[in-house]
Amino acid sequence: MKVCTVCRQQCASPSALIVHMRKHTGEKPFECTECHKTFRRSGQLQTHLRTHTGEKPFECTECHKTFTRAGDLRTHLRTHTGEKPFECTECHKTFCHVHHLQTHLRTHTGEKPFECTECHKTFTRAGDLRTHLRTHTGEKPFECTECHKSFCQVQHLRTHLQTHTGEKPFECTECHKTFRLSSTLPQEGTAALGEKPFECTECHKTFTRAGDLRTHLRTHTGEKPFECTECHKTFGKAGNLRIHLRTHTGEYL
Repeated sequence: MKVCTVCRQQCASPSALIVHMRKHTGEKPFECTECHKTFRRSGQLQTHLRTHTGEKPFECTECHKTFTRAGDLRTHLRTHTGEKPFECTECHKTFCHVHHLQTHLRTHTGEKPFECTECHKTFTRAGDLRTHLRTHTGEKPFECTECHKSFCQVQHLRTHLQTHTGEKPFECTECHKTFRLSSTLPQEGTAALGEKPFECTECHKTFTRAGDLRTHLRTHTGEKPFECTECHKTFGKAGNLRIHLRTHTGEYL
């Protein structure tokens, strides 16, 4: 057993110690001849080379999807087994991938590490930043194959496609009427006795739900936190934004 003189980690062999020491020295002696990226281990280089050759030697026996790395296959298999081994210590929600847990943890810490260089707005996820950047670039990469209208978010395209298919996937459990958007379902769970315990300190108007009071307070503060990613118009209510989005998606009830 060999011991690292820097961090005292034990290594099984002299060769393992040599590889480990590269973490401290930064040495990456294995270079890709295609793109000149360097690696600490020869195995890492061999895996990387598949990004150039397109080789995907690891196949799922369930659905026959193939992967470049064995680790990616192991993660994928959880979609079939339902295994979610990564648990949030705050709320005990579980995830199949460690990266999904890391992203989720930011909902508890409030961390937003991804910043827009244009307007300095920050985001929890890199994907949200990429979507936001399209509001500056004007990029609309998602195109309807029926009418060729384009959108900056795939969700807006999916909603728009329902105008062609007529799909109404959201059903009211009371009357069984169907709707294109979940937001248009009839509201349930209003106070049975008409009690309105939430009072506005500005005008003393009362409300059944705390959320309704929060929405009402924006009429006093002028806050409009809901922004259209297509044209940047802002709204005080999420419902008003959803209605407005139909002017872009072409969806009508």
